[in-house]
Amino acid sequence: MNKNTISFLHHNKLININFDEVAYRPSTTVLNYLRQQPAFRGTKEGCAEGDCGACTVVLAELDEQGGLRYKAVDSCLLFLPALHGKQLITVENLSQQKTTQVHLHPVQQAMVDHHGSQCGYCTPGFVMALFALYKSDKPATRESVQENLVGNLCRCTGYESIIEAAMQCCANRQADQFSLNENIVKEQLKQILKNQPFAEISTNKQHYFLPSTLEQALDWRASYPEAIVINGATDTAIRQNKTWEFLPQLLDLSQLNELKTIERRNNLTYFGSGVTIEQFRLYAKENLPELLPMLDVFASVQIREVASNIGGNLSTASPIGDLIPVMMALKAKLKIAGQLGFRWVEIEDFITDYRQNCLQNDELLVGIGIHDLKANTHFRTAKVSTRRDLDISTVNISIRIQLDENEIVEEIILAYGGMAATVKRAVKAEQYLIGKPWAKEVVEEAKAYIEHDFTPISDARSGAEFRLEVAKNLLLKMFYEVSR
Repeated sequence: MNKNTISFLHHNKLININFDEVAYRPSTTVLNYLRQQPAFRGTKEGCAEGDCGACTVVLAELDEQGGLRYKAVDSCLLFLPALHGKQLITVENLSQQKTTQVHLHPVQQAMVDHHGSQCGYCTPGFVMALFALYKSDKPATRESVQENLVGNLCRCTGYESIIEAAMQCCANRQADQFSLNENIVKEQLKQILKNQPFAEISTNKQHYFLPSTLEQALDWRASYPEAIVINGATDTAIRQNKTWEFLPQLLDLSQLNELKTIERRNNLTYFGSGVTIEQFRLYAKENLPELLPMLDVFASVQIREVASNIGGNLSTASPIGDLIPVMMALKAKLKIAGQLGFRWVEIEDFITDYRQNCLQNDELLVGIGIHDLKANTHFRTAKVSTRRDLDISTVNISIRIQLDENEIVEEIILAYGGMAATVKRAVKAEQYLIGKPWAKEVVEEAKAYIEHDFTPISDARSGAEFRLEVAKNLLLKMFYEVSR
């Protein structure tokens, strides 16, 4: 295959895009690609930043067992090479033409039956989000339906009719045309990846690297140290969409299966840096449920399905990154790979400054290790944001506290986001609490030290005074969470 080519399936056809022969750049989003195809303009653009879901499409990709996994994604945040070796499913692919009759997919028919559309602009996105739910093994509960619709915005229909449509179609799942063609699709995808396991795209203006092994990724990382590293691009794509930033070099790690593993090693859990937020959330649901108050409201399913756990959220070193306080409280250690081998760093040493980390130009973050909590150690997390779902934090907190048999604080970590240029610990408040009883009156006294730990700023999201008050109240909230 030409090195400037990617291949994927769409509308029962094998699509080969040679970037030498088309006007698209490698960083062209899947949304913009579809909008230029006359027969596939059902996918809409609403916000171009992953907030509205109007651009939702579904990707079918091979899973570890050799089956197909269907996931809803925001096409406005997905670069074209991310389609390589996958099946793209758009709203036009769901209905079937049989003789002179059009047969709607059960998801579409349910939306008709329950009057789930008015202006119709958002409808294709809702349909595709529900299609991904229909093709999953999630139960058809109101909770699961609402969870899968968080990333879709409707301004006129109202959600109740859409929820009813979802409950109807997902309560009686049946084999559809995609089920009947799965074996054919699996073989086609396997053949694509066998013929071309990686992609190297170089045009006159842009270089895009899609490695299939860590060794290959490290070689490209060393050869192109200025390349922006992505693993889902849910953050980087917004820079292109909203500020028209040109991205001359991109290194995409999303095809590295070796970075997508979760392993138990003695008393440590190891997460590859390519583990998605959704994978991390599902793992936490069974093994670390204290994380769910934050992970359940982390973006939407469409974003969690492609956004990388560590590689994205940690490496950006954002002061409001939701996972950084979590990892700080859990005393996480990060595994970094480079040309000279591997090294481990503490999470607090990884973040060096505002939006800065300790990675060298030839290094990649490849994993994170978290030790099991001891029996007398408690962990909790919480975030405050303008809206509950699909919003970034105004202030967030993660706490780790170890108590002795008399409820005396032996160790405590109070990691706050949104209070400084980086995620930062409330060191003075921690020092005050150590050696004292874990009691409400002591925690109330410790709240006063928050003002000595932080000097937050006022910005468009919140005022400094509000942030300080919220930080104090979150400490009290954590007291009640741990004590109950």
